[in-house]
Amino acid sequence: MKKIVSIGLAVSATVFGAGASAAGGRDTISIVGSSTVYPFATVVAEHFGKGGKFKTPKVESTGTGGGIKLFCAGEGVDHPDIANASRRMKDTEFQQCKKNGVKDIVEVKIGFDGIVLARSKKSKPMELSRKDIYLALAKQIPDPDCGGCDNLIDNPYKTWNEVNPALPATKIEVLGPPPTSGTRDAFAELALEGGCKEFKWIAALKKDNEPEYKKVCHTVREDGAYVEAGENDNLIVQKLVANPNAVGIFGYSFLEENADKVAAAKIEGVDPSFESIADGSYSISRPLYFYVKKSHVGMIPGIVEYIAEFTSEKAWGEDGYLSERGLVPLPADERKEMAEDAKKLKPLSL
Repeated sequence: MKKIVSIGLAVSATVFGAGASAAGGRDTISIVGSSTVYPFATVVAEHFGKGGKFKTPKVESTGTGGGIKLFCAGEGVDHPDIANASRRMKDTEFQQCKKNGVKDIVEVKIGFDGIVLARSKKSKPMELSRKDIYLALAKQIPDPDCGGCDNLIDNPYKTWNEVNPALPATKIEVLGPPPTSGTRDAFAELALEGGCKEFKWIAALKKDNEPEYKKVCHTVREDGAYVEAGENDNLIVQKLVANPNAVGIFGYSFLEENADKVAAAKIEGVDPSFESIADGSYSISRPLYFYVKKSHVGMIPGIVEYIAEFTSEKAWGEDGYLSERGLVPLPADERKEMAEDAKKLKPLSL
């Protein structure tokens, strides 16, 4: 389900000259992409719009993959100006952009977020390892009955205590993002692969046969234990409240927003928190980004000013309004460097 924010504020007649809107065909910044970055982009858009010089950007939650696909489809007013992403743009996506004439792309790394596995506060919080997560959610796992042999079987586990006797004897039912989501990509890489590579014979595959290694480590089971719940993380929270035994996967910022309803599992003994994500001790954390079409600067009013708002200390700084929403800021020196690169519209090179 798409979420859209668009607050209509009058555009100043002096901005970009009287013919700017007619020449460009659109006078509102169009932003698509990650559901994780969506709340941050939304609040920046609202602060930006309150300045009164430009209309508030339209922000849509399409998922990282879906947003980058729209972003890379071409240049011009019929295509988005900015794509939010909860992972870095892939080389295949970068090449698709170039193929479609989207050549000068500005990458802005905005901070960090953790991926949490949470349950209703009505349930006892879980303590998981990445190995537990892999064994619970991978499509195929090493055969537990063959004494360490390199044999994979379809995932047989139905309850959490079958995975690990220390876990509750409840049905494995995990509500998570679809394949188009950057959260899903990051979850596969950080959580599933993090547990998968603890099996030494699978870890050895990475060197000998990386495609097979990724297939084994990243493929999620399709027998109902993992339920694709769409790009609407708020809907996942609602379903967790309705079903206390279910587990939901979403970004730390949504945990912060819903701390009265849900509680997150410890991962390797570490709670997800602002501090543990910032210092890297929480193992399932990732950087967040947005991407800008340089060619749209000057065509669509306000892009440079929107970038400046997002990369200002009042927004993404340690005491900025985005940290109040759950964004974990970049270190000060990296923020300064990233802000300078963004101001210069430094093109991305993968």
